[in-house]
Amino acid sequence: MLSEVIRWIAPPPETFEKPIEGQEKVEWFRCLPFILIHLALIGVLYVDFTWWCLALAFMSYCTRMFSITAFYHRYFSHRVFDTSRTVQFIGAFVACSAGQRGPLWWAAHHRRHHRHSDTELDVHSPKTKSILWSHSLWFMSDYALPTFLREIPDWLKYKELRFINRYDWIPVLTLATLCYLIGETTWAISNFETSGMQLLVWGFFVPTVALYHATFSVNSLAHIFGNKKFETFDESRNNAIVSLITLGEGWHNNHHFFPSSARQGFFKGQFDPTHRILQALSLFGLVWGLKKTPAWVKEKALS
Repeated sequence: MLSEVIRWIAPPPETFEKPIEGQEKVEWFRCLPFILIHLALIGVLYVDFTWWCLALAFMSYCTRMFSITAFYHRYFSHRVFDTSRTVQFIGAFVACSAGQRGPLWWAAHHRRHHRHSDTELDVHSPKTKSILWSHSLWFMSDYALPTFLREIPDWLKYKELRFINRYDWIPVLTLATLCYLIGETTWAISNFETSGMQLLVWGFFVPTVALYHATFSVNSLAHIFGNKKFETFDESRNNAIVSLITLGEGWHNNHHFFPSSARQGFFKGQFDPTHRILQALSLFGLVWGLKKTPAWVKEKALS
């Protein structure tokens, strides 16, 4: 028990060692914060509901989902655009507040997923594992604890990223605290009739749980349900519903065929608001060098 407590309190390990595949086990005690965030949803029964609460939950969800899709995934994992060191850190901090670990951890695990997609070495494949394991239990396993630094040598020079990756609870606690404190301000109480607990529940707990399962659905549902526009060596699929809740990440088969594009909705009608927002940010010089989808990629699409 003492060793488990130490692992829970201590920063997540960083290692260059090759992980032992196929021997993963769920660490229930270490994942107690993850479990408690889910249990905290019961708070919606004890705080007042207003439409402002729903608007706050939606804003909290969309802001952090964009940071996950644009920065954790397209930027840190695949480097499909460039940005400044300041914007890079802001994107990482906001994405980290979703409770899905640090930017280096996220990128390292995602790069392994692409290399081993739907094989025995893919820890969250619904093809080789159960759908429950591929959806969330893998995230709670011992395999998911360390950051495999040798997967991300291009990011190791940034000390601020190393820091936030080791202390990934700081952005999470910062957002939760802000939600509570804002709800207790005279301005919020007089204008919106809020309370600290009300904004904590609707601004943090509700959207955070929604973010977990929307993001996880790309690993699980988008490898089971949907269509295949391209011939790949895995079961990645395009799923419009997953794309809707993840701001464009559901065009998973497109992405697995050609991951080096800032746009994942390659074709007309494929909803990809993350790419649109990145285009808007590029107009202000906040990001640049968005990599495009080559013509030959679309020509490879199955009829």
